[in-house]
Amino acid sequence: MSSQPAFFPSFWRRLLPHSASAEPQAETGAARAPRQPAYDRTAAAAGQGLALSIRGLEKSFGSQAVIRTLDLEVGAGQFLAIVGRSGCGKSTLLRALASLETADGGQLQADGGSLRAQARNIRMMFQDSRLLPWLSVLDNIGLGLRGDWRPRARAALEEVGLTEHAGKWPAQLSGGQRQRVALARALIHRPRLLLLDEPLGALDALTRLEMQALVEKIWQTHAFTVLLVTHEVEEAVALGDRVVLMDGGQVALDLAVPLPRPRARGNPAFVALRETVLDRVLQKT
Repeated sequence: MSSQPAFFPSFWRRLLPHSASAEPQAETGAARAPRQPAYDRTAAAAGQGLALSIRGLEKSFGSQAVIRTLDLEVGAGQFLAIVGRSGCGKSTLLRALASLETADGGQLQADGGSLRAQARNIRMMFQDSRLLPWLSVLDNIGLGLRGDWRPRARAALEEVGLTEHAGKWPAQLSGGQRQRVALARALIHRPRLLLLDEPLGALDALTRLEMQALVEKIWQTHAFTVLLVTHEVEEAVALGDRVVLMDGGQVALDLAVPLPRPRARGNPAFVALRETVLDRVLQKT
């Protein structure tokens, strides 16, 4: 193994993965899995995810209102994709749900109670992996955990397909591999709500498709609730049970995606849904 790179922990400590917890924090040509009906959420699965209720949410930065009286309901175990132009408030919404921003008004509830009471069950991924460069892959996954966490970290690493990379440094990984490690770091905490703030945005097209398939598979396995923020309308339609379009800090469109999984992107129904959302983003309708 190569020697550990000489980085400065005092600088990189600022890039620790944020969490609402007090704890520190391919569908690409292979044989297709059998298609599953849309909204196939069993009673057991629904019990794993948090049900969210957002009512009258307000958030401003100085004189700039970013979120305006936003109302949104998300069912337990649902995959909600959020799209919109830059500055529409979609990332701010996720940061408010993760307790990284304090709302100016409104209510955030989970399972009928305070969202803050569920902080330990919430994890967030960002566009950059935020791995600590002086820690191995395995140690990044177990960051902040106590006790015998290594078997759990290895299990999470196996789930994202990187078992053989446990002893490597982040600098030895590709961008897609680093995001897989970031996903494993979230999975080890067994979240009930996973917030994804454009985690695939910096990946090349093929790696992005592979990561989309992986995220979908893991969501179906664990049945947690997912909120995905993305600029890619096709990605939103491919992954979401619903696609929400934000515009001017409010919900401008809330569209169900009643298509079987995995989704065939050339299917006329898929194309029609994608164009409906894209036209609204571009304000053609």
